[in-house]
Amino acid sequence: MRSRLLGLPALVTGVLLVFGGGIVSPVVAQDRGALAADLDAILASPGMEGSDVGLVVKTLDGQTVYARASERRQQPASNAKLVTSIAAFDVLGPDYRFDTTVHAAGRRAGPVLDGDLYLKGTGDPTTLAADYDALAAQVAAKGVKLVRGKLVADDTWFDDVRLGTSWAWDDEPYYYSAQVSALTAAPDTDYDAGSIIIRVAPGADGKAVVTTEPPTSYVKVVNTAVTGAAGSPNTIGVDRVHGANTFTVTGSIPSDGAATGEWMAVWEPTGYAAALFRAALGKHGVKVLGTTALGATPASAPVVASRQSMPLRELAVPFLKLSNNLHAEILVKAMGRKTSGQGTWSAGLAAVADRLPSYGVDPARLSLRDGSGLSRMDQISPDQLAALLGAARSRPWFGDWHEALPIAGKADRLVGGTLRSRMRGTAAEGKVYAKTGSLTGVSGLSGYVTNAAGEQWVFSMVTNNSVGVNVKGLEDAVAVRLAQEGGAVTARSVVPAPELPSEATELECSWVKAC
Repeated sequence: MRSRLLGLPALVTGVLLVFGGGIVSPVVAQDRGALAADLDAILASPGMEGSDVGLVVKTLDGQTVYARASERRQQPASNAKLVTSIAAFDVLGPDYRFDTTVHAAGRRAGPVLDGDLYLKGTGDPTTLAADYDALAAQVAAKGVKLVRGKLVADDTWFDDVRLGTSWAWDDEPYYYSAQVSALTAAPDTDYDAGSIIIRVAPGADGKAVVTTEPPTSYVKVVNTAVTGAAGSPNTIGVDRVHGANTFTVTGSIPSDGAATGEWMAVWEPTGYAAALFRAALGKHGVKVLGTTALGATPASAPVVASRQSMPLRELAVPFLKLSNNLHAEILVKAMGRKTSGQGTWSAGLAAVADRLPSYGVDPARLSLRDGSGLSRMDQISPDQLAALLGAARSRPWFGDWHEALPIAGKADRLVGGTLRSRMRGTAAEGKVYAKTGSLTGVSGLSGYVTNAAGEQWVFSMVTNNSVGVNVKGLEDAVAVRLAQEGGAVTARSVVPAPELPSEATELECSWVKAC
């Protein structure tokens, strides 16, 4: 399909083209026809035959710089998080926080609670084991030493549908496809809610040593892994038994090798959070005689401990920089809860759809079945993503949201995010703020680029049905060429992508922790 280049001011530019390793003499472009030719050449790179690629570039006032098949709907992968995050800033507001509270129901007689203790969540994805420990410390500080009743976990702020529509069944054990609950826990400050880290290290007796972060009795580890000879390959594999919290560890780790970690999804995160809290209560001298149960907190039960999350403006950083799927889904359900009193995907996605017309996007012309882009039923066009990005600039919270996007070539993990290893040493380094997206056969890069003339453009490139081609390199080539416009241009058909683990070509780099 031919590209479209619409009327823009003429620009005289010295252009040095380098395609396929061959150098072409510098030429002078009187308009942006040279840019269009360069972008056409990048998109026609070897291996792209049969792929469905859409690309649009627009000025901030909506003029089209370049467009090719940009009206065609595509699976966006994690570019869907652009829609979710913008809607969340609109619906919930940048100061929105999640609350986790502990309530005492029953009669209190000194240090004894003759009733139940309730742990109530509203979806906070940032709650760590240390935070449950702090809640337990608050309970103990109120003088409670004995609970004659049960510990009741209240996750009723959301519904009990744990996995999204059309999520891949074979991703279910892994943290990037974890279960959604209003009461959950994360193992570290990446805040991967509903997951646990399985650590494997070489042991002295021939067996591998396996630990979990956080330590918990909620999961069972079946370890058949061994310690191999120094210099031997690391073949460690971790899996989870379906429908259970039994993790199997197999393979071999070299005796001189470093410990490895696998981030894995737990089964039923509500129980996981409750187990961490119960253990913390015991540590602080609070004994609960009853079992752990599920239930809704009585309205009359007073709060004895509480915690608030960071505000959305801060949560957006790990959410977007690290492409956190569970943040997206929790925010969708939180939007549903706020707008309709229902913490469901359908209510939350309806809230998202209600906001889209104000960004120039017709919700009837797209399909979103989740907030993260994991669903293979999501469909949105580059034109729609570009319209959303352009309109978002007028919102009062735009600065916070924009800074939460990955920044090309910036090595700090919470600055460069999923773009930290891409476009380093090019004209695009520090000039591209964009959201990445990856699934098998799907890749996307959408955001903002500041070119050499100081103009900021909006762009969106989404590719579906790719096989055996480094689409990330092509996205980088497009972004670098856009960043060069207005200055000296040395365009390449492919910018070499960084060395990544093989699975990182099918998953977001942040989901593959070695990236």
